[in-house]
Amino acid sequence: QVQLVESGGGLVQAGGSLRLSCAASGLTFINYAMGWFRQAPGKERAFVAAINYSGGRTLYADSVKGRFTISRDNAENTVYLQMSSLKPEDTAVYYCAADADSRNTAWRGTYYDYWGQGTQVTVSS
Repeated sequence: QVQLVESGGGLVQAGGSLRLSCAASGLTFINYAMGWFRQAPGKERAFVAAINYSGGRTLYADSVKGRFTISRDNAENTVYLQMSSLKPEDTAVYYCAADADSRNTAWRGTYYDYWGQGTQVTVSS
């Protein structure tokens, strides 16, 4: 049974930083590309960042480029999202997702096969 468990969310002031983690189990982690998405209240789910199986290729939404960094540790079956210079508009539930096409860095949610339950990030002004 595949499980993706996000952690690291919380309340932070604007300009601050957080690091989200997503621990994967029940799958061969290196065989999957990974992504982060977010959903703010009343809005649709939006792509944040993606990383291929090796970590050699990444993709970011324009809204987070230069502020967020996605990385992965294949030995620990974990993907990370380092978020810096946070803004109130970054407030959302953040989800990680796994894509069975390991070479992908997909921005479209429909490409992903498994999803975590999400972790809340709240940025106060």
